[in-house]
Amino acid sequence: MELLASYANYLIYFAPLAALFLWATGRRGRLEAASVATFDESVAAGLTQPASLHPVVDTSRCIGCESCVHACPEFPAHQVLGIVEGKAHLVSPTDCIGHGACQKVCPTGAISLVFGTAERGVDIPAVNSDFSTNVPGVFIAGELGGMGLIKNAIEQGRQAVESINSYLQSLPKNQPEKQDALDVLIVGAGPAGIAATLGAMEAGLSHRTIEQHAFGGTPANFPRGKIVMTSPAVLPLIGQVKFRETTKEKLVGFWEQVRVETGMSVSYGERLLGIESDGQGIAVTTSNGTYRTRSLLLAIGRRGTPRKLDVVGEDLAKVSYSLLDPAEYSGQRVLVVGGGDSALEAATSIAREQDTEVALAYRSKAFTRAKKKNRQAVERLVSEQKLSVLLESEVQKIEPEAVTMSTPEGSRTFANDAVLICAGGILPDGLLRESGITIETKYGTA
Repeated sequence: MELLASYANYLIYFAPLAALFLWATGRRGRLEAASVATFDESVAAGLTQPASLHPVVDTSRCIGCESCVHACPEFPAHQVLGIVEGKAHLVSPTDCIGHGACQKVCPTGAISLVFGTAERGVDIPAVNSDFSTNVPGVFIAGELGGMGLIKNAIEQGRQAVESINSYLQSLPKNQPEKQDALDVLIVGAGPAGIAATLGAMEAGLSHRTIEQHAFGGTPANFPRGKIVMTSPAVLPLIGQVKFRETTKEKLVGFWEQVRVETGMSVSYGERLLGIESDGQGIAVTTSNGTYRTRSLLLAIGRRGTPRKLDVVGEDLAKVSYSLLDPAEYSGQRVLVVGGGDSALEAATSIAREQDTEVALAYRSKAFTRAKKKNRQAVERLVSEQKLSVLLESEVQKIEPEAVTMSTPEGSRTFANDAVLICAGGILPDGLLRESGITIETKYGTA
C-alpha cells in the first residue's frame, strides 16, 4: 500500500510536468515545421535576397532558444526568423526590414546584422559611429546610410546633430567662413531630417533644411491608407513619439503638426546638385543656388530620383512615378510597370477602384522581389479578372491613348489612359563619389 501511495504521489507531482513537456515539444515541432515550409516557399519563389539590413546567425553559438523569432516586430504576421534543425534561421529574407530586435535579445551573441549577401552586394556610404564620413564636416543619417526604419531614422537624425554640434565646437574659432556660413545645412525632410532640424533648433544652430519632394520623406509618397510600422522614438522639442502602427495619412499629419507647432522651416522643391569641401568649410550647390556651411547632414532616402524607362512618350502628362491616391485612376485603363512591392501594391490598390482596367507589366518571368502577401494579392485579383499580368514584357512606346509593349508573343499595342512606372530610383551614389565620400559595397558584412 505504501508503494502504491508513493507512485500516486509521483504521478501527482510529475503529471503536470509531463503534460507541459509534451505541450512544449508539440509547439516546438509546429514552429520548426512552419519554419521549414516558409523557407521552402522563399526558395521556390526566388525570394532569398534581403533588401536591407538583416541578421546572419552563427549556428555554432545559437542554442535555438527562439528568442529572436518572437522578438521580431514582424512576427507573427510574417515569420522572418524561424527554427530549422534546432537553430535560428532567416526563413523569409525579403520580409526582413532591419528592425534589429533579434540581435538585441540573443543570449549568446549568435546574431550579427549585415548589409548585402555573398550573391548580391549593396552600396552603402562609409559612415562612422558618430555619423561622420571621410569628408570633414559631412554627416549621413537615416535611410541613405542603410537604416530605413522610421524609428531608426529619427534616432539617427537626433544623434547626428549632437555629433555635428560637437564637431562645430572643435573647429577653430577664427574661421573666416563662420560669419556668413550656416552651422549646418540639412538635406532631406523625412523622419531623419525632421529630427535633425528640431535638434538644430534646440541646440541654437544656424541651419537650413531643403527637401526635393514632399515634407515627410519616403512615407509621404506611400499610397493612401498604407499601414506604416514604426516604434516609439524621441523627437527634440517634442518628446516621445508613441506611434507603433499607423496610416500614412496620420503619420504625415503628425509631421505637419510638428512643423506648425515648432515653427520649423523647410525649403521645398530644392534639389541637391553638388558638394565641395576645402577643409575649411563646405559649398553646397542646389537647384536654388549655393550655400556656404560649416557642416552638412545628408538625411535623404535611398529611393533617389525615379528610374525612367527612356522610351518615346515617357514625357506625356499621363505618366507618373509614384502612387498617392488610387481613386484618381477610377474609370481608367492603367498600366503599372515594375516587379517590386511598390508596383504590386500600386496595381492591386488601383484594381480595386471602380471601373478600372489594370495591367501589371514586368520584364522578368516572376515577381521574385515582392513579398508573399503582395504576390498573393495579385494572384487573387487575377483570378477575379480584376487585374491582368504581362510577364517578360517591356514598354516600347507610350502614346496619348495607347501603349506599345514587347511581349513573348511579339509587339502588342494596348488602349491606355495612364502609366504608372514603379521601377525604383537612381541612388545618389554618383554625386556622393564626386564629392569624395567613400562608398562601400557590402557583401554580407556590417
